[in-house]
Amino acid sequence: MSTGTTDTSPENNGASYTIPTPLIIGLTGGTGSGKTTVANSIIATAQDDIVVLPQDMYYKDQSDLPTEVRRMTNYDQPNAFDTDLLVEHVDALIAGQAIERPVYDFSQDNRSKETVSISPKAVILIEGILVLHSERLRERMALKVFVDAPPDERFIRRLERDVSERNRSPESVIKQYRNTVKPMHDLFIEPTKQHADIIMPIGGKNKVALRVITSFIKDVLASS
Repeated sequence: MSTGTTDTSPENNGASYTIPTPLIIGLTGGTGSGKTTVANSIIATAQDDIVVLPQDMYYKDQSDLPTEVRRMTNYDQPNAFDTDLLVEHVDALIAGQAIERPVYDFSQDNRSKETVSISPKAVILIEGILVLHSERLRERMALKVFVDAPPDERFIRRLERDVSERNRSPESVIKQYRNTVKPMHDLFIEPTKQHADIIMPIGGKNKVALRVITSFIKDVLASS
């Protein structure tokens, strides 16, 4: 991997600055905002040159807690994440080293014993609800994207996902949304918009923003 590529585009008023490689992109937004759609567009653009680090695979290990306590976990606040490990893994990939990415088992509210081997790539996509909350993660990112969507649409997507993919009952999803998801969104996630380089209203349906992001990635890859 090269050390970076220089941008002297008209949009930058002819100024010269170095975009570091690997290119690290932070992709965030509330639950059900459309992050997956945007992530898929980024992955399709970078193809074999990208590695994805989902923040929700980096929830803290809770093996020391009984099942009934684990089920009460607030997954929507910063302390739920093992940010130290995520930063460690990002730095390892930057240094050209492979990592063993954790796997989180939501049916058990705990980290799985399995891991996924990840090799360094030219683009690192860090995706999750609070990836812009951590200053240590932000300072490693060359591009920070906040995906936005109306609250009612986000709730519907969350409900459908948790029931179909995480073996949750509708009642438990609704209770969690009222008790933690919405309050934590307002307290922790929404304020991270201030750190974003690009804010995407209407989420993955924002074709103009998607073109801007994918064009940027293509330019960096072509120059690296």
